[in-house]
Amino acid sequence: MITYSKFSDTELTESLRLGDAMAFTEIYERFFGVLYQHALHRLKDEAAAKDVVQGLFETLWFKRNEILLKTSLTNYLYTAVRNRALKVIAHQNVTAAYAEKQISFVRPDEGLTDHRIRERQLAAIIEKEVQSLPPKMKEVFELSRKNNYTHKEIAAQLGITEQSVRSHVKNALKILRVKLGFVLYFFMLFGGF
Repeated sequence: MITYSKFSDTELTESLRLGDAMAFTEIYERFFGVLYQHALHRLKDEAAAKDVVQGLFETLWFKRNEILLKTSLTNYLYTAVRNRALKVIAHQNVTAAYAEKQISFVRPDEGLTDHRIRERQLAAIIEKEVQSLPPKMKEVFELSRKNNYTHKEIAAQLGITEQSVRSHVKNALKILRVKLGFVLYFFMLFGGF
């Protein structure tokens, strides 16, 4: 029986490149904890750090045939985590800047209350259109958009295929786009949005 824990990083990398799932498992067990701590140190967010490391390992497995290390496996993984963490931070900065800019678009003579009233009116219109969807499509759409369920979770809960879930969500969005397109235009034109 092969003892992967005694393999060097180079041996594990070569075995991984050949599609050895046990080598991947050993790399995961050997590095997950330290990579998670590395990501957490940069991001200061446990969920984001875990997502970064999980994403790295997912990519490592799916692109195992393409791995060409110029340095050690350790350096490769640490660098990949650092780069992914920096992308997350950059995305957070862009999102925060965008949100800040959106707040500055509220006209000084227009109270925030008026903005919120229009926002609630628009939300009510959207909700009315969602409620008018066919029952199964509405159920799938609400589980997807309101409850943030994945397609897989929805399929399991409703006993339908993931493809059916995708179709329902896609069709619901298409219907809502058509129905709400005119409403949004009208709302923006006459509602002062």
